[in-house]
Amino acid sequence: MKTKINRYIALTLLIVLGASCSDDFLEDKKNYGSYDDTFYQSQERTQAYVDNQYYEFFSAYKSPVATLVGLYTDTNSRLTEELGGTQDYINPNKTLVNAADANAYYGAKIGTGIVNSPYNRIRECNNLLEDIDIKGATLDKTFRDQAKGQMYYLRAIQYFDLMRTYGGVPIVTTVQDAAADNPAIQLPRAKVAEVVDQIVKDLDMAASLLPGNWAAAGSNYGRVTKGAAMAQKSRVLLTFASPLFNKNWDGSNDRWNAALKAGLEAEAQLTADGYGLVGSNAKQWEQMFLVDNAFCPEAITVQFCGPGNTAQTTNNSWEKAIRLQGQGGSGGGTPAPKEMIDLFPLADGRRPTAANGYNDFTFFVNRDPRFYRTFAFSGVRWAYKENATAALWTYRWVDGASKIGFADGNSSASSPAFVRKMTNLTATNATNFQYSGTDIFEYRYAELLLNIAECYAALGQTGNTLAYLGRIRNRVGIPSANNYGIGTLTDKYTAIEAVLYERRVELAYEGKRYWDVQRWMLYDNETLPGVTGGTVSKLGLAPINGTQRTGNFLQYKNTAASEKTDPISAAARTAVVADPDAANFTAQLATLATFYNNNFIRTSLVTPMDNFNGAAVKIKFNPNYYISGLNNTALTQNTWLLQTIGWNDATGGSGTLNYQE
Repeated sequence: MKTKINRYIALTLLIVLGASCSDDFLEDKKNYGSYDDTFYQSQERTQAYVDNQYYEFFSAYKSPVATLVGLYTDTNSRLTEELGGTQDYINPNKTLVNAADANAYYGAKIGTGIVNSPYNRIRECNNLLEDIDIKGATLDKTFRDQAKGQMYYLRAIQYFDLMRTYGGVPIVTTVQDAAADNPAIQLPRAKVAEVVDQIVKDLDMAASLLPGNWAAAGSNYGRVTKGAAMAQKSRVLLTFASPLFNKNWDGSNDRWNAALKAGLEAEAQLTADGYGLVGSNAKQWEQMFLVDNAFCPEAITVQFCGPGNTAQTTNNSWEKAIRLQGQGGSGGGTPAPKEMIDLFPLADGRRPTAANGYNDFTFFVNRDPRFYRTFAFSGVRWAYKENATAALWTYRWVDGASKIGFADGNSSASSPAFVRKMTNLTATNATNFQYSGTDIFEYRYAELLLNIAECYAALGQTGNTLAYLGRIRNRVGIPSANNYGIGTLTDKYTAIEAVLYERRVELAYEGKRYWDVQRWMLYDNETLPGVTGGTVSKLGLAPINGTQRTGNFLQYKNTAASEKTDPISAAARTAVVADPDAANFTAQLATLATFYNNNFIRTSLVTPMDNFNGAAVKIKFNPNYYISGLNNTALTQNTWLLQTIGWNDATGGSGTLNYQE
């Protein structure tokens, strides 16, 4: 997804969300969205139009944990075990049922300027699709087809994010003129199946028009491809087959077979086009994320970021978010909740349990190779441009007067481990890592393989499930014994759980976990009337509700002489640093574990990671939150639209539109 774009023209395209508004308002807006017949006769202007669409869709995409096209915030990721911090949807002190509290992603009432909202973006896609072959008939046909392919793709992913936020939504595939009293544009909310049909139709059209690989790859780096459209179809149909939208997920194979077919077709196309898993060990897996402004076989869709501080540059904000004060960062990094630290497998692929030898204090011993490329912890090497041998230290100490000191000035540290996945070891701290140019992989080949594995699991084909999971684990160096540590999958439920577990590890901090939790309804077994659930029990999982993301201090175990003097010498620390790239890394970790046992204890945070007004809280996600209702703005401007079940409409009445079919 290329966003380093010259915004050649300002586009004044507006839409009324299929809505009514005041006559005065319409009078002010009646000329917006108008183009003369020569606009599409210029390939330069048309290309700028297409590029501007990429900008509108993806310019806010600056962090891998961000979700929702056009908006891109980390709110959804903070509803899972990946990131701590209480949000409204998981706050047990809040109950949200009114339209005023519903998700505002749908869009706001149009005003005097351009608003980058979902239906505006859809309108811009519709505009080109309607006009380019008529008003731009003199343009090269291949150019026109590729422009249309990109619009079909973009329109599809916008409807997909609307669907998984709201369920059924109005389907608008033509350019509509704003009107207060035109029944023709007062479109109802379509059924989810109808929205999915439209998305699939668009993605099929995109795949038929887009190249497998773009010519002039350098200047076209990041544009969507035929394989990307096919992979998105796999993602859409997997979601549609999942329990949230599929009442018969456990009794009918139709949707699972359709999703499997789409996944296998995408795999075949992408493989033929040169895509695939990158590397044969964890170091290469880590380095894969740093392939910059060049083709990476793993990256099906990619957000192009750049360094520097210019209006034409989109920076990756992730490096700044994960770096700590002691490294030249501006805060406490991205602390890993204990629940994530304790999640990753052991080195042989088995689950980290006490019975399997796991010790949650020296948590870094004998872990999955991806663990050391996903997390950093005190005593491990974590370099940056200004210090190629830097190691992280985030412990604290308490002196006899109960005053507290912090290692390397990391006074905001709230966990023994911190997220480091997708870090750039040559990033500069000159501006607190603010202007990172590391690209973001939105859709990786590994995710596609996991989509296929999940379909096989739901169909009860456990052998094929293991084969695809094995490919994911083999490429990072997990031994093949005992099915790469997965063991025997006794039925489809254990197979599904195994795939969801692998997704939590392989795709951690890539903005995917919330959607998995949502589509499988994993907060607990509670459902709304008319919705079938119980998936938590069927899959043998513990509910997320009632849990909390836990942080801890790593603290020097003895009383320190002074808050101002580190009780551990620099020489002692240097002697035990563990380097993930070192040939004797395993031995280094054993030495570091001894150092931990001799010097540290784990203590509770003063303010819990999950808190409300300073008091600890446990997650409580209500069943109506899986699919948001429409908010007041959408309902009052579109009075014919039905409200979603579990939510009240603008007048306080109960919603009736069910999303599970």
